[in-house]
Amino acid sequence: MLLVIDETKTIYKKLFWVACLGKELIMKLVLKDVYKKMQKQVILNHVNATFESGKIYGIVGRNGSGKTMLFRAMSGLMNTEGEIWLDEKRLGKDMRILPNLGIIIENTEMYPEFSGYTNLKLLANIKKKVKKDEIKNVLRLVGLDPDDNKIVRKYSLGMKQKLAIAQALMEKPDILFLDEPTNGLDDEAVKNFWELLRKERSKGTLILLASHSKEDIEQLADEVYYMKSGSLFKEENNER
Repeated sequence: MLLVIDETKTIYKKLFWVACLGKELIMKLVLKDVYKKMQKQVILNHVNATFESGKIYGIVGRNGSGKTMLFRAMSGLMNTEGEIWLDEKRLGKDMRILPNLGIIIENTEMYPEFSGYTNLKLLANIKKKVKKDEIKNVLRLVGLDPDDNKIVRKYSLGMKQKLAIAQALMEKPDILFLDEPTNGLDDEAVKNFWELLRKERSKGTLILLASHSKEDIEQLADEVYYMKSGSLFKEENNER
């Protein structure tokens, strides 16, 4: 029996190669009857779903359909009724927020007076999980120059979005929540982003991608959901 453990990653990305099974552990994120009402308006309407690692899940919905609120609830940034489980741990009880989560939600705030690299370095200093070279590498991956001293205030919309993607990826997350991640990106940058997500999927990352654009979802998603008025509906997607 061969057991290989990658000590540099979290428990959910440790690969247990067992000769008799030849399988990886699968992480599951489970939503059970998740409900949220704000100012007499139903924001999340009894949402039930199961998401597994190594897959990309697409959520299509118009602005205001509840996609952003769902991401806030699943990440632990908003309290709800119902239950949210990551494997055997319940959000809000066994953990305050999801561990090792990369997220783009609404407008990702950065310090406008600093460069993109400096912003990521400041964020990296919080958990101290990534080194300078890793920060520079992820900036290159999204199409930004890590040695560019231009401050974020002078970034174009596309550059700001690339920086948001970089911050979501830089700590090698087990889970990615990406809300309208291609806003402001040109065609070449969108294709590069798609390729980055495919690589993340191949590493076993659990990816949820929300967009009003069906094109983004159809290019990437293994399974497609639709969201309307806080309700989540599943549509089976053909294998790609």
